[in-house]
Amino acid sequence: MPGWQKRIAIFMTGQTISMFGSFLVQYAILWHLTLSTKSGVVLALAVVFGFVPQAIVSIFAGVWADRVNRRLMIITSDSVIALSTLGLALLMLSGVDDLWLIFLVMAVRSIGAGVQMPAVSAMIPQIVPSDKLIRINGINSTIQSAMGLVAPVVAAAVYANFSIVAIFFVDVFTAIIGVGMLALIKVPSLDRVHSEDKPSYFADLKDGINYIFTHDLVRWVMVVFAVVFLLAVAPSNLSPLFIARNFGTEVWKLTVAEVTFSIGIAVGGALLALLANKVNRIAMIIGTSIFFGLATIGMGLSSSLFVFCVLFFVLGVAVPSFSTSAMTMLQETVEPERQGRVFGFVGIVIALAMPVGMAVLGPLADVMPIETLFIISGIAMVIAASAAVLLPAGRRAIAAAHASTGKSDSISDTVSEAKE
Repeated sequence: MPGWQKRIAIFMTGQTISMFGSFLVQYAILWHLTLSTKSGVVLALAVVFGFVPQAIVSIFAGVWADRVNRRLMIITSDSVIALSTLGLALLMLSGVDDLWLIFLVMAVRSIGAGVQMPAVSAMIPQIVPSDKLIRINGINSTIQSAMGLVAPVVAAAVYANFSIVAIFFVDVFTAIIGVGMLALIKVPSLDRVHSEDKPSYFADLKDGINYIFTHDLVRWVMVVFAVVFLLAVAPSNLSPLFIARNFGTEVWKLTVAEVTFSIGIAVGGALLALLANKVNRIAMIIGTSIFFGLATIGMGLSSSLFVFCVLFFVLGVAVPSFSTSAMTMLQETVEPERQGRVFGFVGIVIALAMPVGMAVLGPLADVMPIETLFIISGIAMVIAASAAVLLPAGRRAIAAAHASTGKSDSISDTVSEAKE
């Protein structure tokens, strides 16, 4: 086995084990707060403490990822998360289970996730050849979706038969394994990490922001990524409410929809890993964005649960094609010395998409039909994807992508025809 394959295998195995524990905690805390308080305000606060700290710290974590050893950065954040979770477990064992303690640990875990995300995304290209990136990212997407299927079942079993504290201890144990496996990998630091004349922290931050806003291709990918993530809030987060209002409130109906979506993501990631060499990044980003929009419109028009679930499954299949293509394009395009900062801003988008989108769509869902929100979101996504290709900024980004790869594709032909 080549050296890079061994390193990425160890890295992904450790991250998967650690991620499994994190998934268990996410489900367990949500269920614990729901069952113990039955309060919408508490759940809203859980969203705030679970996502906002990650968004805030991502701004700075991206700069750190370009200034320190990324492997040590991941190990440190994982260790802090594990220690905070262990502390909460011991306090709850002693009878202390105040809400503010749970929110505090959620915030610490969110900060840790914000630190990890840019470091992990920027470290992968350091240990994986560029021509293998999309395959590895596709495999990673499949693993994450598989965790989304397995983790709720395991979390429910442990939570029902033991307690939330037992899940916390499982998370600490998986974190120890993840950190231990990552410690086995040798990842060289960037030259600038040890440089004595590197720019100041804030100079690096300013340079990263300027780079994102002035680089045609990077700016284009970031904008498309942000728009699609925001508009995808409708089908991804309002689907349970749509099903309850239109098809019935039976739990099995909600479960079937979520499972079919997760299976779709797993299938999509596997297909992407299998067909990686045939994937055109730009065509895939735009094609799946338009597909998302059309599928969302179809979901809004669905008259049966079966049709809705089929569309939800197909939507899940397309998710890895969009997100993995976008992330891989950034990994291939951005210089190693700036990847931490770029992925720091990607982390902000990921962390804020759900709370911002739900802040708008949630209240609207109480005053207008959800199917209308689906249709509006779908139409907006199709328009945004089309504009991303046809507007001058989009044409410049596509030209920059072709200049870096020397390849053309059907979308560039479409743009040329549109210009003529």
